[in-house]
Amino acid sequence: MLFHVSIEADQPRHVASVIAELWRGKALPFPPVGVGSWVAFAGDDRATILEVYPRGTVLNPGDDGAIGVASTPHRYNATHAAIATPLEIDEVLAIARREGWPAKICWRSTDFRVIELWIEGCQMMELLTAEMQREYLDTVSIENWERLLASHAALATA
Repeated sequence: MLFHVSIEADQPRHVASVIAELWRGKALPFPPVGVGSWVAFAGDDRATILEVYPRGTVLNPGDDGAIGVASTPHRYNATHAAIATPLEIDEVLAIARREGWPAKICWRSTDFRVIELWIEGCQMMELLTAEMQREYLDTVSIENWERLLASHAALATA
């Protein structure tokens, strides 16, 4: 189970506020990671949060939990998360338009959809409405994944 995830942004306070809006939650400062970091609370029964650090923030292993800034911050990365939203598709797309962030409905495999939202035009986040959450939960399981892998293996040897 995932309780929180972190991303970086040019405008952490603003991004955390928009994520909180998508969740109908609340955005607050996040001092443990330093000045300028914010957190979006979903306000759900799992205390789900999304931490938003200033772009270029790096976390380093060590006894002191060192936090630094990258010498050359990047705009794109492989990190993303699929998050639930209580909003409907049109509400999410309206927020994306207001923010000027690219967003579109995408099929992941042929079995479930997500709203692919590009925060600040560079950080991908997948949002799932209530209907999309049902599709996802009906599709993504260990058993279904193993069947998918077996069918791909069978095709590769055919």
